[in-house]
Amino acid sequence: MSRRLSVVIGFYRVCVIDDILPHSPADYVRRPVVPPESPTLGLGHLQFEALITTARQSDNPNDFALIAMLGLLGLRIFEACGSNISDIGEEHGHRVLRVRGKGGKVVLVPLPPAVARAVDRAVDGRLDGPILRNTLGARMDRHAATRRLKHLAANAGIRMPRMHPHMLRHTFVTTMLDAGVSLRDVQIAARHADPRTTMRYDRARKNLDRHPNYILAAYMASGT
Repeated sequence: MSRRLSVVIGFYRVCVIDDILPHSPADYVRRPVVPPESPTLGLGHLQFEALITTARQSDNPNDFALIAMLGLLGLRIFEACGSNISDIGEEHGHRVLRVRGKGGKVVLVPLPPAVARAVDRAVDGRLDGPILRNTLGARMDRHAATRRLKHLAANAGIRMPRMHPHMLRHTFVTTMLDAGVSLRDVQIAARHADPRTTMRYDRARKNLDRHPNYILAAYMASGT
């Protein structure tokens, strides 16, 4: 709701700047308070590992590429589905993927060897077209990607109330933080314009890791 209201407020602000309206009717709209913690929880390390293994062993080569692009590159779902074979290239000795992100911004994302192999397997020698394809051979969209993700998660034994592609982007951030990557470097890798966005992921992770329930259970271990 807060995001949608920000779009409305921005629209009317432009109308005032362009002298289309004398004042903005959204000037005094109160937006909901956004909590400091992200409501989305990523996968745990073992869950993420199980999902990658299941995708790698899948007969559908697009499965491994999908999980690698979302979870190991941190791409948004529209970025992964919109990537083309022509976006793959080389820069200063690195294999890279040219990604069109929010606002039309284009960035070069390096492809680690495991991700490059996954992408090459999905491309399968083709010279053009989308990297990710659905079962009909057309470009994979977010709905097909979500179905594949749910299917892979079920096969990997991951039981989550609601699996969706953004969980892997969240997992990308939290796994980097768990691996000891600095918050600033994670912000750059995730392409967050505001460091507070990255910090929301970090707080959600720490709130669970340091929850006092674990302390109480350990303290009462003799009785439980």
